[in-house]
Amino acid sequence: MRLGASATGALLVLTTSWGLPAELPGAAAEELSASITRPLQPDYRIHADGSVTLRLCFNWSCASRQNLTFTATDMTGVVRQMALCSGDGLHDRLQRLRIGIWQMEDLAEKYQPLLANDEAVNNRDQERGGRMDCVDNASNTTTFLHVLRDLGLLPGWSIAAPRVRNRFSMLVHWTAVVVDRQNPESWSVDAWFRPNGHLPFVMPLADWVSGRIAWEAPFAVWNPSPRYSNQLCVRPVPVHRTHLVEQQERGHLGQDSAE
Repeated sequence: MRLGASATGALLVLTTSWGLPAELPGAAAEELSASITRPLQPDYRIHADGSVTLRLCFNWSCASRQNLTFTATDMTGVVRQMALCSGDGLHDRLQRLRIGIWQMEDLAEKYQPLLANDEAVNNRDQERGGRMDCVDNASNTTTFLHVLRDLGLLPGWSIAAPRVRNRFSMLVHWTAVVVDRQNPESWSVDAWFRPNGHLPFVMPLADWVSGRIAWEAPFAVWNPSPRYSNQLCVRPVPVHRTHLVEQQERGHLGQDSAE
């Protein structure tokens, strides 16, 4: 469910003689690292001019790590999209959070075009550069959440450490976690079931840990996929309807088992 290119604009993919993206504005050179088995701590800096530099993980288990800089203009686009859901109720606050992660993922793809190769779950992109597993997704989503919180865009939410389920099995899976301070409850923010640049799934963490499915009842109400992004809100604000969801759909709803 790709929500359009509102935050990213046109992409220009430059390639080196090795077939990897050359360094783009806002992107530091890619660093190859040893794979890890749990998400990394957030690593980011919010600059005085409103730009943000952060570390991005990809190629499964953070085997590739890259510092990207989102400009102040980029971040203004994130703020504008999140403001589409301005209500104080839980539904709008969850949708505002989901929009923020979608926008940050879109910006990451703007500066590292390989992320366009990422597909939902792990069985569709094994040989592609830019693929992401649950360790990458939980690392990146947690970093994005910290940035959005520090910018004052997630009122009522605290950011917790990522959580794991099925740690000692082939179905081990990680998720980012937020805590609702208004009605103390932890929530999973899981981007792994969709390709990069899509809305993540949210659901109460206790249900996520037990293996419940976010796109099924009763949790589907928190995870709508409307045609227009402003329709995510309980009472949509009157905006020009340019932010399409379905017309730029690049992947399908992941219904595979967790990794």
